Amino acid sequence: MGRKNKQKRKGNSGGSTVKKSVLRSEIMQVFRESPNKQFNYKQLAARLGLTDPESRKTVIEVAREMADLDLLKQPSTGKFTLHPSQIAVIEGVIDFIKSGAAYVTVESSKEDIFIPASKTGLALNGDTVEVSITGGRRGKPEGKVIRMVNRNTTEFVGVLELSQNHAFLVPSNNKIHTDFYIEKNRLNGAKNGEKVIAKILDWTDPKKSPFAEVVTVLGQPGDNDVEMHAILAEFGLPLSFPDNVVKAANDIDVNISQKEIDSRRDMRSITTFTIDPDDAKDFDDALSLRSLGEGTYEVGIHIADVSHYVKPGSILDQEAVKRATSVYLVDRVVPMLPEVLSNYVCSLRPNEDKLCMSAVFEISENGTVKKEWFGKTIINSDKRFTYEDAQAVIEGKSETFADEVLRLNRWAEQMRKDRIKNGALEFSGTEVKFKLDENGKPIGVYQKHMKEANFLIEEFMLLANKRVAAHVGRPKKDKKPRPFVYRIHDTPDPEKLKTLRDFVSRLGYKLESIKPENASFALNNLLHQVKGKTEEEIVKQMSIRSMSKAVYSTDNIGHYGLAFDFYTHFTSPIRRYPDVMVHRLIHDYRHSDKNPSIDGLEKTCKHSSNMEKKATDAERASIKYKQVEYMIDKIGDVFDGSVSGLTKWGMYVELTDSKVEGMVPLNTIDDDTYRYDEKTNTIVGARYKEVFEFGDKVRVEVKAADLILKQLDFRLV
Repeated sequence: MGRKNKQKRKGNSGGSTVKKSVLRSEIMQVFRESPNKQFNYKQLAARLGLTDPESRKTVIEVAREMADLDLLKQPSTGKFTLHPSQIAVIEGVIDFIKSGAAYVTVESSKEDIFIPASKTGLALNGDTVEVSITGGRRGKPEGKVIRMVNRNTTEFVGVLELSQNHAFLVPSNNKIHTDFYIEKNRLNGAKNGEKVIAKILDWTDPKKSPFAEVVTVLGQPGDNDVEMHAILAEFGLPLSFPDNVVKAANDIDVNISQKEIDSRRDMRSITTFTIDPDDAKDFDDALSLRSLGEGTYEVGIHIADVSHYVKPGSILDQEAVKRATSVYLVDRVVPMLPEVLSNYVCSLRPNEDKLCMSAVFEISENGTVKKEWFGKTIINSDKRFTYEDAQAVIEGKSETFADEVLRLNRWAEQMRKDRIKNGALEFSGTEVKFKLDENGKPIGVYQKHMKEANFLIEEFMLLANKRVAAHVGRPKKDKKPRPFVYRIHDTPDPEKLKTLRDFVSRLGYKLESIKPENASFALNNLLHQVKGKTEEEIVKQMSIRSMSKAVYSTDNIGHYGLAFDFYTHFTSPIRRYPDVMVHRLIHDYRHSDKNPSIDGLEKTCKHSSNMEKKATDAERASIKYKQVEYMIDKIGDVFDGSVSGLTKWGMYVELTDSKVEGMVPLNTIDDDTYRYDEKTNTIVGARYKEVFEFGDKVRVEVKAADLILKQLDFRLV
């Protein structure tokens, strides 16, 4: 019983009706809600709604007993506070929601801690905080932020609102629940209405705005470059390379010496080609194929040898570690490496000698791997295919390297079938793309579908990643596994699978098992059930939400989604730092018995996983911005869609053709009063009991488009 329950609870003439065991629990709850406060017995009784003398007497008796048991502490006679041993302090990362409340995610627990808006203290979204548990609601823990341990970022993007004597920064990110006060002498030339980056200077009172100063003026909202730069800054991602990094890249000696060639396996005479998207500039993987006779073939999976040019500890390496990944926004790539490296020196461009780290396999006619070799090579690609070019070969519309492409495709199809048979999940599908004009404005939206050419590349990259990981992680001759960087994917949470099972059952489908060991087969069966149906994409999205997130780690637990016991990232070092680490380890282990620091590897793994998430969030934000920009001139138009999310303030709807998502606020549905039911994850009308749930087909009108908030408002038709 807490602060809100102040109704009087009178005892009768026979004495107090309050049991000591119950009272002890209620007193402990009061102190957990206010772990740093002192209360006397009168204040405790008032908190508990106890007014009769007998009950008050029992309160002081119980409080003293609790002090004797080291549950409470008596700093002075008659006053009590929570004993230090009873203050549960937990560290985690805080994630705010629209209302201003938040959840703290704790690494060691699957259950998040709810933090009411009034108890978030001086924390901002993404900060690492210390939380004390103050109670619970609906069986879930509730807490209070007692200390901000580490700021996620000190710089924030927003629009400047200038008055005569001062200004406020209104953050673009709606998870930042406060604005920032900026004195006039700290504007750095910024003007009213401009989008800027501000740095927090001081914040001591959660009831007041933090003090900040403008550090970068981005420009006018709505300008494409301004908005893309704002998205990068919002997620703490770099806008450009420092001058010394660019200089270091430009100073690299790109000449390949004969000594270097002699130290590598020379594969320049073998038929080799790349297959990439039509707009790609960094070609970091190539395939080679030649016959060895007697039904055996040599397949080379060649990956750009970034580690040859980016040495450990160098300026280039330090910058690559910090970035950890390339970032793919709708209209641009923010590379991990300077352009001279990513697009020229390392890129496996056709008809140029290129240094590679390769996985070379001897494969039989039926696709069985008979031998494997991993090491440094030199190649010369004969052809640059786009996915469309390679698909034309597969479909018999082109003869360019047809024997090689068709043979590789047959093996890829078999490998894919075998993976799925072993329990790999089938989640590949469509991708939303924009047609942009010369100013970056979206003039069309289309969906890109995975075809055989995509799967061909995917399967051979998976083969290399899997065999490289097993090569180190499962050594021969009774040797111990050496420290390595794995890409791991944990088993799904049975509770999330149960939620998925309940959801699809309402659609008339069955998820046969929620046990992790059988779930992948059950999920694939479910996806086959809905294939081609109108609810296919909704079920696929809900299934993905039930999965854990893949991360980098030195602790190998396997990759659940791919059904691999060993898996790593080896194939994209131009755009992922963990791949560079893997290349170095493979090379070093061929030439040395010395092991690197596993703590150092793990630290970089965690940082890379964190940066990968930021890059993904930034990509989604850029897509959201372009979707809103695309819909600005469609106010009043009506579209078909389906319910893609449900909250207490509204219903999210994804439009069928464009995959654009917007929200129908509940207070705009005027045929009834609607409420969100958390237990069933549905929205229900109070009077007529009409129910909306995830996946329902609806028709909506576009009512408003807010580019600053990246938000679309729909009205239910």
